[in-house]
Amino acid sequence: MRHLPWKIINLVRGINNLRQNMTQEKKLPVITQRKQVAKSRLFTIEQIDLTFSNGVEREYERMQGSSRGGVMILPMIDNETLLLVREYCAGTHTYELGFPKGLIDPGEKPETAANRELQEEIGHGSKQLTLMHTVAMAPAFFDATMHIFIAEDLYTQWLEGDEPEPLDIVPWKLSNYKELLNQPHFNEARSIAALMLLIDRLRNEP
Repeated sequence: MRHLPWKIINLVRGINNLRQNMTQEKKLPVITQRKQVAKSRLFTIEQIDLTFSNGVEREYERMQGSSRGGVMILPMIDNETLLLVREYCAGTHTYELGFPKGLIDPGEKPETAANRELQEEIGHGSKQLTLMHTVAMAPAFFDATMHIFIAEDLYTQWLEGDEPEPLDIVPWKLSNYKELLNQPHFNEARSIAALMLLIDRLRNEP
């Protein structure tokens, strides 16, 4: 390596050090104190005092969750067509396009929750649910996961849900997924991630 410029040598060393650090499991900070700082009907906020392995102390705030998680479902009425829903989102005060989703009830399995949410939101059940992936929703702020399912072999079945108004059901051809990505009201990260996971899965099928 003596003929290489020092900048390149240092870059290679830096990359090697980075690889070594990535393979070493970091020690979690120690929680020295926890206390509730706010509570509403839906949310509980707690403050945690942390001491990191290098001695640095910090205060973080996070939402306490039930750890049951949620489900998101990509219903397919045929091999080429997805069903989306358009529903009101209070956070942005807009109507947004996305996939059926909801929380897992106490004692409920993710597959059961997925089938229930389908029936509540689009009036269909599924005879074939396939778990595609499980994602963390916002690990910096709360401990909750979302299980993403593909729903096939649909049948008509309505269940009463907690929606304040009927949801618009929007069919969409998978071949036009890029057009869907360009829709101004299809911008929720979870729905985009689910769509791209499905596209990747279908491309890799034999």
